[in-house]
Amino acid sequence: MQRSLAFENSPPLLAPLPFFLNVPLFAALAALLLLWEGPQALVSRWSPLALALTHLFTLGVLTSAMTGALIQILPVATGVHIPNARTNAGIVHALLTLGTLALAAAFMLSAGWIYRLALTLLAAAFAWFIIVCIAGFWQCRRTASTRAAEVLLAVRLGLAALFVTVVLGVTLAGGLGWGLSRPFALLPFGSLVDLHGLWGLAGWVGLVIAGIAYQVMPIFQVTELYPRRFTQWFAPGVFVLLVLWSVVAFVPGSPHAANRAVAALVALGYVALSVTTFHLLWTRKRRKADTTTLFWRCAMVSLSCCVLVWFAQWVGGVRDFSVTLGVLFVVGVALSAINGMLYKIIPFLLWYNAEKTLELTIRIVPKVQNIIPDSTAAKQFWAHLAALVLLVAASFWPVPFTRVAAVALAISVGWLGRNMFNAIRLYRRVRRQIDEIQADPARANEVMDLP
Repeated sequence: MQRSLAFENSPPLLAPLPFFLNVPLFAALAALLLLWEGPQALVSRWSPLALALTHLFTLGVLTSAMTGALIQILPVATGVHIPNARTNAGIVHALLTLGTLALAAAFMLSAGWIYRLALTLLAAAFAWFIIVCIAGFWQCRRTASTRAAEVLLAVRLGLAALFVTVVLGVTLAGGLGWGLSRPFALLPFGSLVDLHGLWGLAGWVGLVIAGIAYQVMPIFQVTELYPRRFTQWFAPGVFVLLVLWSVVAFVPGSPHAANRAVAALVALGYVALSVTTFHLLWTRKRRKADTTTLFWRCAMVSLSCCVLVWFAQWVGGVRDFSVTLGVLFVVGVALSAINGMLYKIIPFLLWYNAEKTLELTIRIVPKVQNIIPDSTAAKQFWAHLAALVLLVAASFWPVPFTRVAAVALAISVGWLGRNMFNAIRLYRRVRRQIDEIQADPARANEVMDLP
């Protein structure tokens, strides 16, 4: 691995940025739906609104963020360029956004034609994204950085997991949209749903977050590098275990103990990721924790809690903790990591794209740390933490906590959206001033330094 990034390889700003803007928008929409439906949304993971909420988060928030992050990080960290990044990113973003909205509507309205529309849009979005990534890997196979081999490995396996997730999702949607029963002859509907969620969260989201962490943690959090042996074996190990888990699920009469053993190994792998990352954050060179550090710590603690809750369900076997596990992983792990990541990526992207347009030596572009001040971001972290705690409580006691948790979540993601909007507004104002000055250099003395 390497501690440096080749920022000159960055794609156009409008390639990753729309995906990042989806994060607060879809999270806010999910919060409003939860507020509207109330406790019934968290009683069972099979309720129509629970499925709509789940996919607003997993597709609208998590997948949007992961896609934008890969479009940005692959070129600067590994030397792999997405062909025609702005055009292809725009197509994928439109298909993913419309497909996610259609799928949420299909769950809520139980309309077959909307399922078919959502399936078409989402299948096209993922196929397009995977194909352009494969094209980028192939075109840059000789120039890709060998010092980022572990990052590339995790990303490639994450994309393979995304492919499996999409195949399973298309199978399920085909059953709902076209009334097909053949897909469920090999495996019951519930088992297909479990595998779909497993490959999507533990495969696609988990492996990509790990791969991104390998690169950005030492740079933005000033930690030591992840142990080489860990980065070489974590992603392949988890991927192989997910394959074994799927094989065991499809084999008729396979012992239940085999399934549990594989599940336990996957859980231990993610415990290792949690402990390793938390140790690196705890022993980092900067003793004072900034807001992104707090978000990553929250993500790693939530990951460990996921394993503890899963183990409690395994041992007890009486109560179904699937809603609690979903809250902990989706909001506690993934959204926390993404939220923290955005507070590093957004300011830097805006600063870099403003700075590179300067042809004159003038101090007009604000410092990176002033685009979204850490004190502002820290307030949103505490709102996020409160929302997470309330959502976990609501998964146990839906009636008293669900709507309070929904309000807290709406406040948190609304705050994130406001911080991102203010940063973009500052960037646009700076760009206008840069254009004015470079059109008339004599005006440079009239421009006040920005903070």
